[in-house]
Amino acid sequence: MDQDAPTISVVPTSSDSRLLSGASGLEVRPFRALTYRRRDPGHLARVSSPAYDLVTPAGRDRLAGADPHNIVRLILPRCAAGEGGTADGDPARLAAAMLAAWQEEGVLDRDPEPALWLYELQPPDGAPATVGWLGAVALPPTGSAAVLPHEDTYPGAVEDRRALLAATGTDLEPIVLAHDPEPTVAKLTAVARQGDPTLELQDSDGVEHRLWRVTDPPLLARVTAALRRTGAVIADGHHRFAAARANSRIEPQREGSDAVLALVTPMGAGGLRVAPIHRVVPDLSLDAALTAARQGFRVTAMPVGDGDQVAVVAAIHRWLETADESGFLVTDGHQLYQLTDPSEIVLARVPPEAPPAWRRLDVVLAHHGLLAALWQRGDDPESVLIAHTAEDAVRTAAERGGVALLLRAPSPADVAAVARAGARMPRKSTLFVPKPRTGLVLRPLAD
Repeated sequence: MDQDAPTISVVPTSSDSRLLSGASGLEVRPFRALTYRRRDPGHLARVSSPAYDLVTPAGRDRLAGADPHNIVRLILPRCAAGEGGTADGDPARLAAAMLAAWQEEGVLDRDPEPALWLYELQPPDGAPATVGWLGAVALPPTGSAAVLPHEDTYPGAVEDRRALLAATGTDLEPIVLAHDPEPTVAKLTAVARQGDPTLELQDSDGVEHRLWRVTDPPLLARVTAALRRTGAVIADGHHRFAAARANSRIEPQREGSDAVLALVTPMGAGGLRVAPIHRVVPDLSLDAALTAARQGFRVTAMPVGDGDQVAVVAAIHRWLETADESGFLVTDGHQLYQLTDPSEIVLARVPPEAPPAWRRLDVVLAHHGLLAALWQRGDDPESVLIAHTAEDAVRTAAERGGVALLLRAPSPADVAAVARAGARMPRKSTLFVPKPRTGLVLRPLAD
């Protein structure tokens, strides 16, 4: 099998798509959180951060410069002057020392009693708010379908996150799980979503984050019981989930290592939306890319006005917003082409043993048919770069002398179908939005 082909491991599912019985429901536990002592919205905006894998090197510098206690110094530690010393050159040990110092200095406070946190994310575009519960989710046993991944991971990235978790003894940022619809959860969420939030801020994208700390024992008991009747798909945080599992295997006796900090949101109404993630192939000319692509796709030029990056990005957004469009877009930042109608050469590269829900995904055809077969690129972070916006993709392609590959997002139903079929999408196939803010609520493993 090709090096970049996925491992297809099918997990049993019943005809009505319910998850496995027995150890199949979510076990969500209250925990004693670690939060910033100073809680005014302006300060929380300065010390919090996007998730580690959304932070560019330049973005990290901006965040670290915004406040000496910005959480990015812990999630992306840098052994450099002015950032806490070298800790023997080990970034994870540096993060652990810095975290301990922040607690000793009173920058961070530990809650006196366990709680769940109700988390509301309100996008600026008027879309309905996403609401979920932040808690310590037990790592399911082998064979359980309580938490299903849908994307491949890289061992190096998993080990990086595991080392940070082991050194700090703290979940520094939550993963995100999308759970089966459960009417009782929705009703209890409405009950808890009352009064002034415990924490709130507006991030740089205009998303309003509001969190309520919930400690009422009867309410917590009802919420956890309702969530136990659901299973979930990992929406964000595959590497952190795998890191928690790895750390649990290495340190099984360590208190709290059998769970992971997670924001649990419903699949569907009140939950997350899926945005596209694009690719950039550096050091590949547009002529070479199109010559190879014509061996497996119909290639059509698209009008881009003046042909500058602004015009190209505008054309990309029009394409992404048109529901009946298909295929992919390829650009060098000046010209734009659409690739449609994959040939048998492309379709033959898709592993036939994979589930139907997996074989028909655009991202699968792009990775196996275009990137691997026609462009002869390996699926590694150096050969294929990730861009979370069309603007970033076009700019990076121009800067790196390459081409950007623009993809449409799979639907939440597609993601759930792939996960329940036991398959894995290529890495970074889904971008669930809006994203929880890193640094608002930390979970020390020892409770």
